[in-house]
Amino acid sequence: MDWIPVAAAAVTAIFGFLGTYLANRKQTALIAYRLEVLEKKVDKHNNLVERMYKVEGKLSAMESEINDLKKGA
Repeated sequence: MDWIPVAAAAVTAIFGFLGTYLANRKQTALIAYRLEVLEKKVDKHNNLVERMYKVEGKLSAMESEINDLKKGA
């Protein structure tokens, strides 16, 4: 049996698996980075929403005070 084609196939398979592994690892790292950036953006957005609810509550209270002052005058 000739071992050269078997060795060539084995070397090709090893490099194929190695290339696939490295590409998959890089892609996984990129996805993790993108998720981290997205999470920061979502946190920033959620913080803005919470702040707007507080502002709306304060605005409603101020409008009530203004209406009370108008009725009293």
